[in-house]
Amino acid sequence: MELLSPAGNVEKLAYAYAYGADAAYIGLKRFSLRVKADNFYEDEYKKVQELKAMYPGRRLHCALNISFHDEEIDSLKANLDYFKQYPIDAFIVQDIGIVPLLQKEFPDVQLHLSTQASCVNSEAVKMYKSMGFSRIVLGREISLKQIRRIKDSVPDMELETFVHGAMCIAYAGRCLMSAYLTGRSAQSGFCSHSCRWNFKLAENAGLLNGENSALKNDSSLPHIISAEEAKKMAESGLLTIEEEQRPGERFPIFEGEDFTAILSSKDIKMIDHLADLRDAGIDSLKIEGRMKSVYYVAMVTRAYRKALDALDGKITSQDAAPYVAELENVAHRESTTGFYYAKSDADKTTSGASDSKYQLAAEISNELTGKDFDALFENGKALFEKNQKELEQMHPSAREARLKDYEIHTDRRIISFEKKEGWHLYKCTALNMIRAEDEIEFVSPEFCSITAKNGEWELINAETGLKMNWTCDGHPTAIYTKYVLPDATLLRTLDPDYVEGKIRDTGR
Repeated sequence: MELLSPAGNVEKLAYAYAYGADAAYIGLKRFSLRVKADNFYEDEYKKVQELKAMYPGRRLHCALNISFHDEEIDSLKANLDYFKQYPIDAFIVQDIGIVPLLQKEFPDVQLHLSTQASCVNSEAVKMYKSMGFSRIVLGREISLKQIRRIKDSVPDMELETFVHGAMCIAYAGRCLMSAYLTGRSAQSGFCSHSCRWNFKLAENAGLLNGENSALKNDSSLPHIISAEEAKKMAESGLLTIEEEQRPGERFPIFEGEDFTAILSSKDIKMIDHLADLRDAGIDSLKIEGRMKSVYYVAMVTRAYRKALDALDGKITSQDAAPYVAELENVAHRESTTGFYYAKSDADKTTSGASDSKYQLAAEISNELTGKDFDALFENGKALFEKNQKELEQMHPSAREARLKDYEIHTDRRIISFEKKEGWHLYKCTALNMIRAEDEIEFVSPEFCSITAKNGEWELINAETGLKMNWTCDGHPTAIYTKYVLPDATLLRTLDPDYVEGKIRDTGR
């Protein structure tokens, strides 16, 4: 089975490939349902071409999955020459109006039907096949049993399905709630995720007492309850909402300390059921998340890569287990198996935003060796010796004051790093605060995680060659460590604001 990962920008595309994706899917500005993702523009096709050359055999899928208005089709036509510069292997489409145009202008590029088309039956699959589609990204509202029936009916059609990430409460993501409440249409890529908002219970809600009431009031007459009574009822788990045109279909509501979860679906997670997906006839496993972080893309891709390798007998399940367990260290909500086994599993809601105890602190790139290493080392050494001479030439009282200032403000000290046998120096792009006294962790495509303790690594200014007490975004940094770090290694630290059991709204 193909492993298909999300890539909201060029950087995420690089990590998707590096961490084991067979293919990645991107969006292009104005034509993708994830307009808030960075997406691809200007001359980034050159970087994409380089990545495809670095990872031969990896595929690139492009999402053109909005519902097109006439002016957007005009814009698509005007940008055809630009699109042709990308090494695209497949277009993901929901609007069949653009199919003839794509077939004419991109005859060698496959057509994949977007999950937004909500294709969930074999007759529809046959129809799309006759139109020239080679793959169906199935609607999320489909079971394994139904997938097997489709595959048996149309065995030469590739089937793709979502296996990890957010799952919309609306049918295959075709949500009207966002447009109704905020004027931001999900069908145009502007979803405000209204289903995950925090809804408060009205203080003077009129509720009936009955035999199932959590209020345990002896009166059989309806009354206006107090805020305290309403809170008690909300926390009972007995409250539900019912849509007027669908009597009998109830959605549970649970009032928490500061929120009420109504339509917030759990995330989907199928990593423990890959054999069932294979046996049902799935050809491609899709990870949701073009708006997620580099860290998310890397860790989730890596976990599914290892799980698939174990399924194929390339490694043992014991070898894969630590990588799969790392999914708990990625921002996530409670999970479910969606509609694959039972509709009731997909109906379960959750509350709060996704969260993780880790934060991505830095990206590690190429090792500095030879002349590059020597130049940085000599520069730091020269600055240190210059500072020592300045101290020696200073008046004793001034020198004493300077040394005392160094004790108070340790960041001002001029200290060059020393060469250490067996250590390696790497370029480091800091993204969050890293302190020299921190215990840090490295994760990579080749090893699960390595904890580097104090004394096993140093922060070096990548321009001066001097040791640093801390670094953060925007500071030229190198990391000097005893560990060998493969390409695409990431550095993570514990998030100081994380509290076990308390989910924060971090925006991830």
